[in-house]
Amino acid sequence: VEQYGYIPRPTRCLASGQEPCNSTAFTPTTPDPEACVDYQEIKVQELAGKLSMGTIPRAIPVVLEGDIVDSAKSGDHITVTGVVLYRWRAPVIGERPDISVILRASSVTVHAGDTVVDGGASRDELFDAFGRFWTQNASRPMAARDEIVAAMCPRVYGLHSVKLAVLLVLLGGVARADTRGMRVRGEAHMLLVGDPGTAKSQFLKFAARLVPRAVLTTGVGSTSAGLTVTAVRDGAEWQLEAGALVLADRGICCIDEFGSIREADKATVLEAMEQQSISVAKAGIVCKLNARCSVLAAMNPKGRYDTSAPLTVNTALSSPLLSRFDLIMVLLDTRNDAWDEQVADFLLLGTDFAAETRDCFWTFDRLRAYVACAKSRLEPRASAAAERVLTRYYQLQRQRDPASSARTTIRLLESLIRLAQAHARLMFRDAALLCDAVMAVALMESTMLTASLLGSSDALHTSFPEDADAAYAETEALVLSRLGLDGLAEQQPGSS
Repeated sequence: VEQYGYIPRPTRCLASGQEPCNSTAFTPTTPDPEACVDYQEIKVQELAGKLSMGTIPRAIPVVLEGDIVDSAKSGDHITVTGVVLYRWRAPVIGERPDISVILRASSVTVHAGDTVVDGGASRDELFDAFGRFWTQNASRPMAARDEIVAAMCPRVYGLHSVKLAVLLVLLGGVARADTRGMRVRGEAHMLLVGDPGTAKSQFLKFAARLVPRAVLTTGVGSTSAGLTVTAVRDGAEWQLEAGALVLADRGICCIDEFGSIREADKATVLEAMEQQSISVAKAGIVCKLNARCSVLAAMNPKGRYDTSAPLTVNTALSSPLLSRFDLIMVLLDTRNDAWDEQVADFLLLGTDFAAETRDCFWTFDRLRAYVACAKSRLEPRASAAAERVLTRYYQLQRQRDPASSARTTIRLLESLIRLAQAHARLMFRDAALLCDAVMAVALMESTMLTASLLGSSDALHTSFPEDADAAYAETEALVLSRLGLDGLAEQQPGSS
């Protein structure tokens, strides 16, 4: 191990005896298979989210032997216990010595779940605290939900629909798998398309901080190898180094300036977004790596956004790529004097955010713990009423929206199911009810792509309603009326 598995050939016979042996010809012996052990080398890198600004993540090679071989895959978060050793190559005259530090592992622990730390409280204590919060606000569920949504990017004024959509993407839906190996992803993807200065990058940075396992990258200069897998030559062998999508496995990958990715490199994202895996065939290595992550992307439109043109023209993205995004929020910086005055007052008053968040129940750490607990412990299933609403809405979109054929595919129905399940997790329930389906439809309508029920809306200028429960009651009545399901609300005992 200390010399890269190299055993130097002896220059003379070292056998002990009465008569010296002058032979210089030596024949390597055939190793005994029973004396061989499994051997693997991996590279462990620091977590990028826990580094200070401007620091490059450091890495150290780790040697695995015996039973712990293949105990971890690329992108896993692990804890390694072992012995630190020096390793060197055979010296060569006229060259600098090659000496490095390695870790000879004795145990490897893979962290399947994300640890949640909030003042030292355990997950059970946090789960009970969140349950008490919803019990106390049972009479005003939507107002309590908006308190959680308001904790998203508190320095950004308004944008209620965008904050709710980003939070639902972080929570995600429930993955489904059958006995034959077919899997339907539960991770949701979201694309923010908007003019400069609409807080797109702020949402990406906040989401990357909120999720323990997150990777934040930019599309400027990113290649297909940097997003997926890179093959690196190490001496006579090749090694695979995980890219952004593989490192964000079971987390979220935030890609800023998504439109700056080269056209040939965008095709590599297709498999990762839908199949949640990346197939590799490089340098004689053929394998498949997991990329079970949500993609939160942001980009500027190509020139001035034309509301009469389809989304593929405004974004210069292909239809297969657009259909993989569950939500596409369009943020247009239109001139609105009343809105500009409210934003200016919000920025110029100099609000003390630290004092407000200190007195608020939903601090950043508690919001981070809530997302982790709801995502790991709740697996909601859609009720019959929710399924009727989602199915009816999907049928209407297939009939009414021929211009956006890139969105009105079967993936639209799967996206609606994921959004309804994510809203049920946000409401801390293990079942997706009618209200969750209505909110999923309302969010899909706010994308400005399929505005046939609630009319065209401006996601940028949506503020928090003063009476959230009354606003939801109006939305539910309007959605059910447009879908022809007026009697459905009366059949739900808990409906508003």
